[in-house]
Amino acid sequence: MELTDQEKAALLDIAKNAIEAEMNHQEQPELNIDSEILRQKRGAFVTLKKNGNLRGCIGYIKAYKPLGETVQEMAIAAAFHDPRFPSLKPQELEQLTFEISVLSPLKRIKDVNEIEVGKHGIYMIRGNRSGLLLPQVATEYGWDRQTFLKQTCHKAGLQPDAWMDDATEIYIFSADYFGDI
Repeated sequence: MELTDQEKAALLDIAKNAIEAEMNHQEQPELNIDSEILRQKRGAFVTLKKNGNLRGCIGYIKAYKPLGETVQEMAIAAAFHDPRFPSLKPQELEQLTFEISVLSPLKRIKDVNEIEVGKHGIYMIRGNRSGLLLPQVATEYGWDRQTFLKQTCHKAGLQPDAWMDDATEIYIFSADYFGDI
């Protein structure tokens, strides 16, 4: 799925407006979406960075809601409900940059050689533990495939080599990611 520049701008506006409304204890703006693509159910993540550092990142792995609604909800979650960070403060708004990642459906793999660093994200499940890293994370850190797999294990709370065990399910996906970063 290729989003147009106009659709990307609309999603960024939805994310920013959602956070501002939540911060000001206002009702969420009604979404008037003209684009058919933005009405499709898609998984998506909203990433917030402050001065280049992660400040919040939450998303839906799977397609539960229309994309516009997903971005609205995940922006609020990233700003106020990411357990790794305190809730966003009003004075931080001006320092934020936004990134949105619209996900393709998950594909389970058996051979890790299918993973293309920079193109694929990884979602890993073993027992009641799971972890996900977006495709751009490996690129940002300069990771190779094995490091990417180990870091996804770490994110899931697993041993670094858990990806080699048949009991670990590995899924890949791609993402159309964009932002004002």
